[in-house]
Amino acid sequence: MISAAAPLFATDVYRRRLERAAAIGRDAGLDALLVTPGPDLRYLVGSRAESFERLTCLVVPTDGKPASVVVPTLELASLKGSAIADLGLPVHEWVDGVDPHTLVTDMLPAGARVAVTDAMPALHLVPLAERLRSVPVLATAVIRELRMIKDDAEIDALRRAGAAIDRVHARMPELLVAGRTEAEVADAISAAIVEEGHTGAEFVIVGSGPNGADPHHEVSDRVIETGDIVVIDIGGPVEPGYNSDSTRTYSMGEPDARIAEQYAVLEDAQRAAVAAVRPGATAESIDAAAREPIAAAGLGEAFVHRTGHGIGLSVHEEPYIVAGNRTVLEPGMAFSVEPGIYLRGAWGARIEDIVVVTEDGCEPLNTRPHGLTVL
Repeated sequence: MISAAAPLFATDVYRRRLERAAAIGRDAGLDALLVTPGPDLRYLVGSRAESFERLTCLVVPTDGKPASVVVPTLELASLKGSAIADLGLPVHEWVDGVDPHTLVTDMLPAGARVAVTDAMPALHLVPLAERLRSVPVLATAVIRELRMIKDDAEIDALRRAGAAIDRVHARMPELLVAGRTEAEVADAISAAIVEEGHTGAEFVIVGSGPNGADPHHEVSDRVIETGDIVVIDIGGPVEPGYNSDSTRTYSMGEPDARIAEQYAVLEDAQRAAVAAVRPGATAESIDAAAREPIAAAGLGEAFVHRTGHGIGLSVHEEPYIVAGNRTVLEPGMAFSVEPGIYLRGAWGARIEDIVVVTEDGCEPLNTRPHGLTVL
């Protein structure tokens, strides 16, 4: 028996998500969706179960029959706090010695065409494919259509996450101090992330001086010096699991004129990209809006990554704001806008806000100043 502890959102939210997932899957010619632990399972039923060698799987038929859950008795407690009990979903327990993959496929019609979540380990995908005698397709196209459009409760969670990470950036004068190593600063920031309302620090990037020219530099034992430009990219989840992600760039003392001039170009690029966000625009058009000012200033080759990524239960999810992505923006989509310039061996800078598409534009969820903050 699964505890009926309060799920992350109201039960009807999860019921609608399951119904919608089944409908989209049916329209795609699928017989069922198979969802193992990960963000998709959390999205559909609120379960925080983790993936182990024993199979836990949500089976979502597309023919109108109720979804059901296959779970090892040993890990039944992992479903507590989800919406599974309130939804009344059948739960099929299994113990060691039982073949759980056959338990799943026996629920499906002969020759079933199924889709699996992209978080499914090969440890389970391969046995399921063997029993189905076919290779499942990815459920990404089905699930992303749901997860890309945030509802009001999700947007509220993202707002709270954005405000929480803004409070951490506001504390940089006490956290980012010359004479400390990047690792020491990162430890202080990680503690502040939790103090300001996150359940943990998902990532902390402290890129000082030449390390700032590496967009995915994390931390090192380099001592931060007066005169350094420092990239601080931080984020983490707030309950019920929705993430923050915000980058600001700091100057340890007054920057020289050339750096200030180039940083101003980055500010223009980030401002232009946010201004371009509206329903009907494409993801790639936002990327183009960010690149135009940077390229015009002769810094195009210094902008080495996409302009943004979707955010929610995952830090990186659809829609990706990148050239070639013709996804049309709709109200409720949430993503980062984060152009950067990176001058190898010298310094780097990035400005990142999370925005939510509204009916007539967008709502930025981060409100800290975008300028090169002097500490």
